Amino acid sequence: MLHIDHVTKKFGDHTAVDQLSLEINKGELFGFLGANGAGKTTTFRMILGLIDSTKGSVTWNNDKIGYHNSQKIGYLPEERGLYPKMRVKEQIVYLARLRGMDKKEAEKELKAWLVRFKVPDYENKKVEELSKGNQQKIQFIASVIHKPELLILDEPFSGLDPVNVELLKEAVTDLKNSGTTIVFSSHRMEHVEELCESLCIIHHGKPIVKGRLLEIKRAFGKKNLVIKSEMDLSELKDFPGVVKLKTVIGGVILQIENEDVSQNILQSIQGRGFIRQFSLEEPSLNDIFIEKAGASFE
Repeated sequence: MLHIDHVTKKFGDHTAVDQLSLEINKGELFGFLGANGAGKTTTFRMILGLIDSTKGSVTWNNDKIGYHNSQKIGYLPEERGLYPKMRVKEQIVYLARLRGMDKKEAEKELKAWLVRFKVPDYENKKVEELSKGNQQKIQFIASVIHKPELLILDEPFSGLDPVNVELLKEAVTDLKNSGTTIVFSSHRMEHVEELCESLCIIHHGKPIVKGRLLEIKRAFGKKNLVIKSEMDLSELKDFPGVVKLKTVIGGVILQIENEDVSQNILQSIQGRGFIRQFSLEEPSLNDIFIEKAGASFE
């Protein structure tokens, strides 16, 4: 278990992280959400022992992370951390050996990952010769080649096109299924919703939402109702139980107080025109963030 207990980090008068407490279980895929500057990277650096917390403590399996157990940790920083003039194989094998891997084992693992990421011919290329997206894939390989028990990924999908995002998502899911504990940060809520069982949304250094995703959505209570039709639905903004109306191409999205409101709306608009879509959906994380923080996540 990764245990973060009332952690606070101050830089002078600025509080980057304020009283953060989390428990992340073994084998869990945990999402850490927040806009740029929210405190995500600072938290990761405190977990890894790269910077000290001002208050509070961080333990993994009842122990601090340090040189004695760092070979069991994988870390993908948000910034590019590869040597641009070194060749991919030379660099990855070197980093793997620092983690205690045998050279031949590291070379074998590297080949398998390059094939999986559809870049088998990049083994002898210099990092500076690769696109930003492919550099990100190589940096991801560097963070997982030694098969860590705890993996921390800071904005892992940054700079990737949709195809490579899916490749990385599959890799992250497979690592989780093999028993790796994974904590990843993102400012893309849809990635967290798709991958994570539990999450924390941090805003200006403070956790404003945390827990299991399904429980967070149930506790929020409100639902989203999508109606696609050519008829004018703007008057539904004043319908009893409607919290918010958003006009989209071909229809509206309503935030409603509960499921019963959707049935009342359906009875109200039936017979007035053709309805192409009428569907009730769970609230999005962005809906929840707006409610809790009073502003759009983006």
